[in-house]
Amino acid sequence: MADRTLDASGLRCPMPLLKTKLELNSMSPGQELEVIATDAGSARDIPAFLRLSDHELVSSSEQGGCFIFVIKCGG
Repeated sequence: MADRTLDASGLRCPMPLLKTKLELNSMSPGQELEVIATDAGSARDIPAFLRLSDHELVSSSEQGGCFIFVIKCGG
């Protein structure tokens, strides 16, 4: 179970990614954030951002047009 959930449904690129970055900046290392997005660009943008950051992509999935990411906040 994630510590926080960010519902970015209905937001268009780049807003899901920007809101994800802001939320992670306000979290402590080790906490988990669940992100729910409907913009297909999120499936590419969020994992690409995480590869360049200290944060870890725990899981990602797609369910009924929603992209769901679980991210562990890094240090």
